Amino acid sequence: MTKLENLKNYLCGLGSVAVAFSGGVDSTFLLKVAHDVLGDKVLALTATSVFIPRKEIEAAEKFCAENNIRQIIFEADVLKIDGVKENPADRCYLCKRALFENFLRLAEDKILVEGSNMDDAGDYRPGMRALTELKIKSPLREVGLYKSEIRELSKKMNLPTWNKPSMACLASRFVYGETLTAEKLSAVEAAEEFLRSAGFNQLRVRIHGKIARIEVLPEDFDKVIKLHEEISSRLKSLNFDYVTLDLQGYRVGSMNLGLKI
Repeated sequence: MTKLENLKNYLCGLGSVAVAFSGGVDSTFLLKVAHDVLGDKVLALTATSVFIPRKEIEAAEKFCAENNIRQIIFEADVLKIDGVKENPADRCYLCKRALFENFLRLAEDKILVEGSNMDDAGDYRPGMRALTELKIKSPLREVGLYKSEIRELSKKMNLPTWNKPSMACLASRFVYGETLTAEKLSAVEAAEEFLRSAGFNQLRVRIHGKIARIEVLPEDFDKVIKLHEEISSRLKSLNFDYVTLDLQGYRVGSMNLGLKI
């Protein structure tokens, strides 16, 4: 039996589910498979906040509308969650715990599921602790699916997200201990959107005070150099004094370097 068949059987066994749906690769795949096997017994739950680019929410809304999936969207005032705006090393835990408590309240009589996969066991991910404490089910991990497999299956299913760049909340762009504000988060969103409009796909703009550190794939370094004047001008207009290119390139969890975990 394939992992996809196992996933379908697992979801059928749950009966009805509410999917924590961000519109990313994993949650889109999970939501589509759940809807295919459970139909109107599926509910998509989406949180909007200053941590999530508006385009991501619009894409999530569009997907649900096109697939006739019922969706509840709620505004999460994440900067008012105790401790979050101070951006401690366990910020993700504090935020995810509060968000999923809200999801549980909105899930009606359905079982809440979310889209983390086998690759999420690596790196430093304090948010996973919140899922464990709240007993949130993670079907993709339950059946042993990895990101590469999810992308491959998504492509076969003609999902628009099959080759979507990896996303993470905008708070992950800031060095731990730097106070988070709506203005700073908006500046990061604008900086990354500018770089995407210039043709960069997988990227991050990491923030160290007034320094914007750009991470792109190594094969895109030459393009950054070619466009350095435009990039520097745009990011400085967003209140960054220095704009740098990280010579290690794009990588997951670069803000976790130096953490004692």
